[in-house]
Amino acid sequence: MAEKITQDAGRKQLGAFAPLFAHLNDDVLFGEVWNEQAIDVKTKCIVTVVSLMASGITDSSLLYHLQNAKAHGVSKAEIAAIITHATMYTGWPKGWAVFRLAKDVWNESAPAADKKERYQNTIFFPIGEPNPYGKYFVGQSYLAPVSEAQLPVFNVTFEPGCRNNWHIHTAASGGGQMLICVGGRGWYQEEGKAAVALTPGSVVNIPAGVKHWHGAAADSWFSHLALEIPGEDGSTTWCEKVSDEDYSRLG
Repeated sequence: MAEKITQDAGRKQLGAFAPLFAHLNDDVLFGEVWNEQAIDVKTKCIVTVVSLMASGITDSSLLYHLQNAKAHGVSKAEIAAIITHATMYTGWPKGWAVFRLAKDVWNESAPAADKKERYQNTIFFPIGEPNPYGKYFVGQSYLAPVSEAQLPVFNVTFEPGCRNNWHIHTAASGGGQMLICVGGRGWYQEEGKAAVALTPGSVVNIPAGVKHWHGAAADSWFSHLALEIPGEDGSTTWCEKVSDEDYSRLG
C-alpha cells in the first residue's frame, strides 16, 4: 500500500489569515497532487527540489523538501548528482546555494560524538550514557538520571530516527509515566490514535495500561524527561517494534 502524504502546515500557519490558501496547500497540493500514483514519492521529492532550485528558492521551503527527499530514500550521492546536473541548466549561483543546504542535510561524515556534543549544547539536562534498555529501542538512545529520590526523573535522549518499542506501564494501582520534552523534536503515539508531535515544553501524561511508543523525528535529536508515577507493583511490558513503514509516514 502506497504511503499517504499529509500536511497541515497551511492551516497551522495561515488557516486564520488565508483559509483558501491553507486548503489548497494542505488538501490539494499535498492531499491530492503528492498522493497521485503515476510517479513515486522519491521522484516527486526530486522534481520538487529541482523546481525550487530553478526558481531560486533557497529558504526553509527548500530545506524542508531536501529533508523530505532524504527521508524518502535520496542518497547523498544522488542529491549531489541531481544538484550538479540541474546547475548546468539553472546557473552556478543556484547550485552553490542549494549545495550549502544539502551538505548539512546529508552530513553523515561528522562523528556521532561531535553531533551529540553539539546537541548537548542546546539543552539544559545532561544526555548521559548509552541507554541500558537499548535492546528495546530502534537506533541509539541515552539515559541520564536527574533525580532518584522521591520521584524518579530521567532524561532520555534519542538520536535522529531512534524510537522505543511499543510498551505498556502496568500497575495494580496508580503508576504510569509523564514525559516532558526538553529538546529537539519527536513523536508520541498511543495504540489506535494518531501520533502527536513533541517539541520543547510538550507534556504527555501516560496512564498505566496504555500501549504506546515515543522517540525522535527522523531528522532531529530529541530529549524528554521521564517521570515515573508512583504505583503499586509497577512494571513495564515491552512489545513489538514500531515498523519502519509506520514510522516513515511521520517525517
